[in-house]
Amino acid sequence: MMEQISIYLTSIILGIMLFFSFVVAPVTFTALDEENARKFIRKIFPYYYTVNLTISVLVLILFIILKVFSLDFYLILSIALLFAVSNFVLMPLINKFRDEKQDKKFKQSHFVSVVINFVQMILLVVVLT
Repeated sequence: MMEQISIYLTSIILGIMLFFSFVVAPVTFTALDEENARKFIRKIFPYYYTVNLTISVLVLILFIILKVFSLDFYLILSIALLFAVSNFVLMPLINKFRDEKQDKKFKQSHFVSVVINFVQMILLVVVLT
């Protein structure tokens, strides 16, 4: 039962990530003017990272309860850590660079966040297969 719940929760994380990456973010920048799109993105990204971090930690707790310390445990642990880094380190840097009009640093840090997001999705697919 708990194993099945961990699979559902892992699937939910991947679903949230896919929906956010391919629906929410693109629609935001096509439906809203630049100023409002930035405001919205700055408000929603912390929720995105916090929700996914929370679900990842729940999966880790289930693995610990089940005493499952396989590759999947370490992949979910990596995914959770990347959500934490993205939320608490990378996003503040991205916002700072944007606010200070440091375009090169903004683009580099944004690119890193996109790569991290993509890597997390790949790792989730590995966990689910």
